[in-house]
Formats: sequence, C-alpha cells, structure tokens
Amino acid sequence: MRSRLRRLVLGATALFTAASALPAAAAPGQGRAEQHPSGDGLSAVIRYTEYGIPHIRAKNYADLGFGTGWAQAADEVCTLADGFVTLRGERSRYFGADTAADGALSGARTNLASDLYFRGVRESRTVQKALAQPAPVGPSREVRDMMRGWAVGYNAWLKKNRTTDPACAGASWVRPVTELDVAARGLAIASIAGEGRFVDTITTAKPPTGATPAASGPSVRKPDAKAVAKAADELWGDPGMGSNAVAFRGDTTANGRGLLLGNPHYPWEGGRRFWQSQQTIPGELNVSGGSLLGTPGISIGFNAHVAWSHTVSTGIPANFHRLDLDPADPTTYLVDGEPERMRKRTVTVAVKDGAPVTRTQWWTRYGPVVTSLSGQVPLPWTGTTAYALYDPNAANLRFADASLGFGKAKSTDDVLASLARHQGIPWVNTIAADRAGHSLYTQSQVLPRITDGLAERCSTELGRTTYPASGVAILDGSRGDCALGRDPDAVAPGIFGPARMPTLENAPYVENSNGTAWMTNADRPITGYERVFGTVGTQLGLRTRGGIEDVAAMADQGRLTVRDLQRQQFANRVPAGDLAAEDVARACAALPGGRATGSDGTSVDVSEACGVLKAWDRTMDTRSRGALLFDRFWRRLEQAVPPGQLWKVPFSAADPVRTPNTLNTDAPGLATALADTVTELRAADIALDAPLGAHQFVVRDGERLPVPGGAGQLGVWNVIQPTWDAAGGGYTEVPFGSSHLQAVGWDDSRCPVARTLLTYSQSSNPKSPHFADQTRLFSGEKWVTSRFCEKDILSSPKLKVVRVHERR
Repeated sequence: MRSRLRRLVLGATALFTAASALPAAAAPGQGRAEQHPSGDGLSAVIRYTEYGIPHIRAKNYADLGFGTGWAQAADEVCTLADGFVTLRGERSRYFGADTAADGALSGARTNLASDLYFRGVRESRTVQKALAQPAPVGPSREVRDMMRGWAVGYNAWLKKNRTTDPACAGASWVRPVTELDVAARGLAIASIAGEGRFVDTITTAKPPTGATPAASGPSVRKPDAKAVAKAADELWGDPGMGSNAVAFRGDTTANGRGLLLGNPHYPWEGGRRFWQSQQTIPGELNVSGGSLLGTPGISIGFNAHVAWSHTVSTGIPANFHRLDLDPADPTTYLVDGEPERMRKRTVTVAVKDGAPVTRTQWWTRYGPVVTSLSGQVPLPWTGTTAYALYDPNAANLRFADASLGFGKAKSTDDVLASLARHQGIPWVNTIAADRAGHSLYTQSQVLPRITDGLAERCSTELGRTTYPASGVAILDGSRGDCALGRDPDAVAPGIFGPARMPTLENAPYVENSNGTAWMTNADRPITGYERVFGTVGTQLGLRTRGGIEDVAAMADQGRLTVRDLQRQQFANRVPAGDLAAEDVARACAALPGGRATGSDGTSVDVSEACGVLKAWDRTMDTRSRGALLFDRFWRRLEQAVPPGQLWKVPFSAADPVRTPNTLNTDAPGLATALADTVTELRAADIALDAPLGAHQFVVRDGERLPVPGGAGQLGVWNVIQPTWDAAGGGYTEVPFGSSHLQAVGWDDSRCPVARTLLTYSQSSNPKSPHFADQTRLFSGEKWVTSRFCEKDILSSPKLKVVRVHERR
C-alpha cells in the first residue's frame, strides 16, 4: 500500500497549473507583517476523492495548515478573499460605502459601518493581543502553526493559479494574507453573536452635545423595559443560524457503539459556508469533517473513535453595563465614585470615489458604548447615562484549540476535557458520541459570568425586566462590586468555568434543535443552571418537540444503525402538520359555501384547499402535494393569531413535548389566513396542490433542482428556509438551511461508518466540477460514503493525488 501511494504521489501532475502574477502588495500603512506574507517552504499531499473532497496529509501542523489553505483557496478563493476585504476594513474602498455589507462576519448593514468596526479592531491590535496570550488563554503552538501555514498555502495558490471564478477573476482586492488575517477571521466568527451584532451602533454612538451636557434633553426618554426585553429576545432568539444534532448511547444501537447525526443550518452562500476535508498527520491526528471557511481546522466531524456536532445555543453571549457619567463630561464615567475616561478609537476608512471617512468609537473597561439594542429600541447616551456592551468572545481565539482537541479525542470524556481546558466554544452546544457507546450533550460555551445572584443584586431597573424575560443582563456599571468576577476553574475572568455548564452524559439519547438545555432528554431534564444559559420549564419550539418525539421513539425502538440516522434526516415530517392539518381541513370544509374573507375584506373560494390539506401526506418531500399550501398558511396563521389563542390545550411544563396542542379552529384569524394563502398562491399562478419541489428549488448549471425540507417554524428537522417573493411569483432559490450533514457510527473495524453530505457542494465557483454535484445528491436525498481509512481513499475511482508546496 505504501509503495502504491508513493508511485501515485511521484507520478501525479499538479491539479492547478495555470499561473498568474502575484496580486498587488498590501496597502501602505497596514504594518510590516501584512506587507510581507511569510513563505516557509511548506508542503502537503492532497488526495482528492469523489465530489472533490480533499484528504490532506502532512508531516506537521504548519504543513497541514498549508495544505488546507491551498485546498480551500482552490474551491473558494472569491468567498475567502471577500471576507479578508471585510476583515481589513476595506469594503468601502473597493465596493462603495453605502453598499450592503458582507453578512458573514458581522451584522453591519453597510460597508462603511463594517469597515469602521473591523479597521478599529485592527488598529487597536486586538488580534495581536489575543495571539500573544500564552495557551490556554491564547492559541497553542499547533494552532498558531496551522494559521501560519494556512496563510502561506492560500498565498501559494494565488501565486501559482489563475482565478476562474467570475465573482473575483482579475479583481485587485484578491490579495495575499497573513497569519493575522486568519486569526482575525477566527475572532470575528467567535464574536459574531456578540459585538458582531452591534457593529452599527458601536460605530455611530456619539456623546451628547450642547451647552448643558448634564441635561438629558427634552426629547430623550428612558428606554422602555418591555420593549428592550422583547428586542433582546428577538435579537438573540433568531441568530441567523441553527442546527439539529442527536447522539445515541450504545444500548440503543445494533452493535453497542454510539451514533451521531449532525444537521447544522447555515447560509448556502457567502463566508459562513462549510467546506469538507480530511486532515492527517500520521501518528498525531486523523480527522474528517466540515470547516467554516477561512479556518484551518475541522469545526464539526469525526475520527476513528469520536464524532461531534454543534447546535446554536440559547445562551446570551453578551451583556450591558449602565454607566453613570460625570455631569461635566459625558465621555467620563464613574466607578465607585472614581472617574474613568472612555477610550477613543478614531478610525479613518478609504471610500471608493469619495473622500475618506473618519469616525470615533468610544470604549470603556466593559467594552464599546452602544446606543441601541435594535434599530427601533434605543439605549440613549444622555448627559448622565450611557450603556456599554461586554462580549467575552471579542478576545476569544480558543475555538480552534477546542476543535483540535475534539479531532484528537478517543472518547466523549476527551471531548469534555478539551472543552474544560480551552473554554473556547463561543455560541454553540456540543453533542458527541463515541465508539465505546457513550453519548454527550454540553452547553459548554463562553458566556459572561452572569449568575442569578449577581443579576438580582446588580441589575438596573431596566435589567430587572430584561434578565428574567430574555436572559439579557443590564448591570450597574458604577459599582465595583458588580464586576463579573472569576470562577476558580475558568481560564479567564468574566466567564463561567466548566463546572457550571449544563451537561448530560450517557443518556440513551441527547438531542438539541436550538432549544434550551432543559429538554435535551425528555426523561432526564437538566436544571439548576443560571438564566443566562437559557430557560427551564418553558414552552418548546416545534422543531425541538418534533425532534424529541422522533429520536425518543428511535431510542425506544433500539438496534439503531447509521441507516436509521439517514432516514431521520430525510423523513421531512412536519410536526405542525401532524398537530393541525386535519383540524384545518375540517374547519375549512365547514365554512359556509366554502368561502372565507381575506384580510382585505374580499370573499375567497377556499373549497379546493380543504381537499388538498386533507390529502396532504404531512411531509415536506419534493413530491408532496399540499406541503406548499400548508407552509404558506401556517406562516400567516402564526402572524394572525396570538400565541395564547392558537391552541386549545395550553403548554404544561409537566408535558412539554406534547403541549400545547389541539388547534383552536374558532380563532378569528384562521379563516382569514386560509383566504389570504389561497389568494397569494393563485396570484403567483401556483396550483394549491403543486408539488413542493416545483417551487422550492435551486438552479445549478442551468438545471432547476427541487429541494426537500421545510421551515423550522413548522417543526421540520431538515430545515430549508426559502424567501417568498410575491412579485416574482413564489419562492426564490433556497439561500439557507441544512448544510454539512453527517451520520456517523462504528463497527468492529478501525474505520468509522460515516455518511456525509454538503448540501450546497464543495465550491461556489460555477466553473468548478464540484459546484453542484452534492446539491444534486441532496435533491435526491442521497448521501456520500465517507472514505476515511487509507484503503478506502486509495481505492476511490476518482482518486487524484496532488503534491503542493511553497517555493521560496
């Protein structure tokens, strides 16, 4: 086998042979390290198998990073380069200040806001300071080597290859990168749910002006507590990402070994895409899975012993501190009566076809000053009061080390040990299973250390409403005794240590669908954690309810295999349909004359809808007729009927999976929602019984591919979230949903039994042969058989071996 591999390597030709000139050097003033990307003569061997999946083999971590950077550039150079423009604060320079920003790395609305923030991060040396921290607070030597190698590999690909992707071919903004750029991307990903959500307000916050700065001004009103709590709940309750994951214990499986199904829901375009690979350093590391673009390690995946996935958690990753200001100076705040001046970050951004823009940001010991929780809910900066945001992930570069620890793990205990050592997971839960039959759920994430006791003692008047309602703490920043403190087992102050994390080990199943840790297993509820982690005893979402119903039944059935996980992924069951469709069809049939009145007062013939809903199979399969009708109806119904009036049987904490239930067909909004849905579909020239796949789709290489799955609010496991365009005649192409799927188990061999699927395929370059191949599989609900062991890699009929190296 070794001799065959050697012949393949020696005889292989380079996969990418077209050369291009080295992109322009870094702009002046960016620092010596950025002007001179390093070149270390690094190398790696990349074996490509079916669907363009690279198996990267290297002799050390720097070489592994090199091969990964090279291979990611080959598939996603334009997406990656676009992200690096964001991180350098140069979007306005190349694309214009008022253009919508790259949503992959922050919530900024415009390029200008994005640039002001990321340029400020760069000029304040935030990333350099995080890199300089000794491990485990900062990154380990292995991770530093991987980041450095990734940058060299990316640059080597740029130097040796011509970009064919029309999204950036010939663009001046496609430039070499450094380790600092790679680290900056990791930091942006870590803080995207905290500071990243507040970029607009961080970059526009201004102190009050006028002759009497101590006055609040007649037009300034105190924040409305209920409005702030509602905005906070909406802000962190809809993270723009989601996931399902389930792990089964060995006594529920056919062979006594664990099983894991991971189903993250992420955007299908842009910088939050996953990218597949296997990374191998012989004798040191052998792991396969999906990486978030621009990161050098495996984010979710499996090895010969362990498999893991992540789900976006209910933890609130940031909090606010109300500042009492010096009456004579609104940029000075008081702590225990002592004045502290805010720190100014004055940032200048170059703008395409315009003069540079200079703005000042204001920072405190807690973090940046912010003036709103959302566009509609202000947190006013007056002459006496301001608010600062604290995000412990804004300096967290530990995620990569935690993931590397997972890649080396031999058991779920090792997964927990990596979490405890590095404490770097920013905004997700971890679900894992192992070869020995263990299961694990843990909400081990970096959260501000807000205990219920601290919130009780130190909340402002506003915070006393927001914290119990949404988990968002607003603390009195004028009191030193209200500092967040430090747990004895925490790697840094201001965060929780491992002992406080909601965790469930070795239950028959552990399941999370972005719900609270409380209902990880219906028979073993988790309690006793602080409110900032999430709620206990509150109503579950339909996706959580449906997921628990399904996986609990699977565990009770027993003798589970990877094939059962595959069936669960594509069951496409609609829990909302199971609960309500029959009642809706019956209520529809009872309408006098088969007519209902729409919201505009028009009488609508809905009689055809009654039969379609009755005959619907309660799934979101592409051939399912009635699925689209119910989908559009349910969205309107939830808007028309208040939650407390939707069901006849209310929620009960004693029966959280089965309540609430029994649709309230007497709710006045039901008939209206039905009439409006029928009108909507007919206006779009869509038959009420049209198959779902005719209108839920993507177009690849000119081919319209039907897409299975449905909205999370319907309770569908296989989440697909298209966008309705009334003027365009229905749903646009799917932009979001199931992404890197993995169904993993083990048998008596040394190789894991794994099936994977990258729903949107490996490359976003329309000229790549791997632009749509896995998307076609997803459309047909098919999987890729993972090639993990050497014998499987070398036996691939599509094997292509490439040796990549950096010539100095």
